[in-house]
Amino acid sequence: MTKNIKHKYLVLSGKGGVGKSSIAANLAVYLAGKGKNVGLLDVDIHGPSIPKLLNLDGAAVEARDDKIVPVRYGERLQVMSVGLLIKNTNEALIWRGPMKHNVIQQFVSEVLWEDPDYLVVDCPPGTGDEPLSVAQLLGAVDGAVIVTTPQELAIVDVRKCVTFCRQLSIPVAGVIQNMSGFVCPHCNRKTDVFGVDGGQRMAEEFGVPFLGSIPMDAELAGACDVGKPFVEFHRDSPTAQALAHAFEPLLNQEQEPLAQKEQTTMKIAIPLVNARLSAHFGHCEQFAIIEADENNEIKNTELLTPPAHEPGVLPRWLAEQGASLIIAGGMGQRAQDLFRQNNIEVVVGAPDAEPEVLVSDYLAGRLQPGQNICDH
Repeated sequence: MTKNIKHKYLVLSGKGGVGKSSIAANLAVYLAGKGKNVGLLDVDIHGPSIPKLLNLDGAAVEARDDKIVPVRYGERLQVMSVGLLIKNTNEALIWRGPMKHNVIQQFVSEVLWEDPDYLVVDCPPGTGDEPLSVAQLLGAVDGAVIVTTPQELAIVDVRKCVTFCRQLSIPVAGVIQNMSGFVCPHCNRKTDVFGVDGGQRMAEEFGVPFLGSIPMDAELAGACDVGKPFVEFHRDSPTAQALAHAFEPLLNQEQEPLAQKEQTTMKIAIPLVNARLSAHFGHCEQFAIIEADENNEIKNTELLTPPAHEPGVLPRWLAEQGASLIIAGGMGQRAQDLFRQNNIEVVVGAPDAEPEVLVSDYLAGRLQPGQNICDH
């Protein structure tokens, strides 16, 4: 249900604890305050903070025409989060990759957005399965907003975020450096708790826009706890003005509508024996490389003979072919890790079927993975 959305932004971070969700919430509220219709999608499955940040805990989610109706925050902001579906906030979601992928797919395809101008997506931290699923399922996006803090430990992970975006052809809209120094409310002295300007230096190093620095503010932390977005309730404060300054380029950036942009595609690899799914990917004779467009329509199928099956060879080779997903019957954990290191998502336990059938079922959300049949 995202085809009619004019602009899509992913909010990413290389690690947790850098204030990514508070940036996403304030960005959405800022855009709504500028008269835009906005959707805010929280797919941080294991740490859904958006309901708390917007004081929406306990809000009821409704269904209409077999679709999920997002919760309203004010007149112009629509919100959907897994946190709105969990009655017990202390409950731990112990989900494996395929389950998380299915939930993200449902959020992307089955939420009844009312034609927002902007969709802001609060992604899970890191560059693992969940952000990869979001990027693949959303199709073309206008850019990624990457949130970091100044210290080198965070910057190391943010570099991986930039690389992640480039490998998936996602434009980097800019870097926001959060928690950038603490100004004492009594003496106005600034203390650089986490170092100085690491995010800006990293942005310059990679040649991506630096959107600005957001100071540490005790009132900002308090506002997050009570669900009052800072750009709305403290708009005249220096911190709120710093947030608005960082967000302004995203609002003013002149962009073509997504419909006019070159369509993005994804390539899905299927290991084959006798033209059907191989029970174990390492025993395959060929790979079907199936290309699907952003409308989840199959555009092309190519049959390729893989190189000699040695450890680490097939993940690198499939990455060179442009594959971003492999659907397999069985695969050992070490092999799965190698694929993910090459930014290839893994679905295991797929049923015996022809490759086009598997891909069609996957794109339509009908693929039901079973047991990982792995004889290694």
